Amino acid sequence: MTASATHLEDLAHHLRGPLHLPDDEGGEGGEGYADARSGFQLGLTHRPAAIVEALDTADVRAVVRYATANGLGVAVQATGHGLVAPATEDAVLISTRRMDTVRVDPAERTVWLGAGVRWRRVLDAAGEHGLAPLSGSSPDVGAVSYTLGGGLGPLARRYGYAADHVRRVELVTADGEVREVSAEEDPDLFWALRGGGGNFGVVTGLELGLVPVARLYGGGLLFDGTHAGEVLEAYRNWTATVPDELTSSVGMVPVPDAPEVPEPLRGKYLVHVRIAHLGGVSEGEALVAPLRAVAPRLRDDLGELPYSASPSIYNDPADPHSYVGDNAFVHGLDAAALRAIVDLAGPDSPVPCVVDLRHLGGALRQGGVDSAVGHRDAGFLVRVLSGLDGEVDAATARAAHARVLAALAPTTLGRSLNFVYGTVTDARTGYDPGDHERLAALKTVHDPANVFRFNQNITPATSA
Repeated sequence: MTASATHLEDLAHHLRGPLHLPDDEGGEGGEGYADARSGFQLGLTHRPAAIVEALDTADVRAVVRYATANGLGVAVQATGHGLVAPATEDAVLISTRRMDTVRVDPAERTVWLGAGVRWRRVLDAAGEHGLAPLSGSSPDVGAVSYTLGGGLGPLARRYGYAADHVRRVELVTADGEVREVSAEEDPDLFWALRGGGGNFGVVTGLELGLVPVARLYGGGLLFDGTHAGEVLEAYRNWTATVPDELTSSVGMVPVPDAPEVPEPLRGKYLVHVRIAHLGGVSEGEALVAPLRAVAPRLRDDLGELPYSASPSIYNDPADPHSYVGDNAFVHGLDAAALRAIVDLAGPDSPVPCVVDLRHLGGALRQGGVDSAVGHRDAGFLVRVLSGLDGEVDAATARAAHARVLAALAPTTLGRSLNFVYGTVTDARTGYDPGDHERLAALKTVHDPANVFRFNQNITPATSA
């Protein structure tokens, strides 16, 4: 079903924020429509019946009520690096980027986040009080959507998932009502929201616990890709020896031969070991010494830094672009798995691939938090992605990624839905056995008509 322009313009009378409609002639919309539907991921494009830039919870409530009354779906514009399913002409897209409240309570060690806030603002606000959020590797990712999907960042082995620190959630459910959800108020829905993403409503804000971290020892070691095999093997063995206060990962990255890239790195395939240690410099230096000895380093920028500068550890790209990718939670990585990663996605791969290996365990496994976040027993998360720059198409990239993930299949537990860069075809892989069924049953209670069908692909049990 689609909504007429006349009826959609009626919706505007109930809104404080702007309403954007597509252009009748080309269907691509005017400047406001085009800007509001654009996110970081350019490989998938929203084409909804309308876009509302919500200013507050009342705007979100008006959209949800309008959509359910007219048989339309509701989607939320992602402020992260993924996009689960593009909104189509049978949906209204809500952009929450104007809902950017950040309110820190240093005494309670909490922060209230509006739905559209990105991590950079939270890092700076919390850092003024010597506190830190469980943010991710990029400061440009939306804090709320990241947290609802779990949230795996540079403090993860010490403090767990960001979702483990949620105190309270405000959301608009499919009946158009505003709910305050916590462990005390609707514990079942609270369980589902932490890990279940946007399946159960539009989250308009949440309260998140902060941790007492002001500084850390961190940065990275860069090696030439010719040493990829030996670096990965040394890294795998090293992770078995480190304390929970140390969270790390390895990135394997083909660097373009472009003028903006520094000469020593231009056109190379790099292996980047990323370190975040909650301890002093001397302890950190001792811990990373075995990695420094593996091979000659092209760059070494390890040192003490404020937590607000932690995104520099990863240096994720800041400019929107088109890409696809997938991932696997694995029990462990044996020698055969490491060889397969290098052979299939390393320097000699015909399809340029970025590979990311994240060491898990610690509080991720032992947190004792009852939530929908799945696969806590995994030892590593392996991600593989490729940019779509005209030389590689999506089908070719996905086939290359599938070969890497097939080699990991013997120890694969599932995937992280936060790191699926493309349409999710089977949401069950994101959860532990039994949890998906519980989520589907709760979806039936809170969204039986599947109004929020674009947000994370859990289907009501009655429609499965």
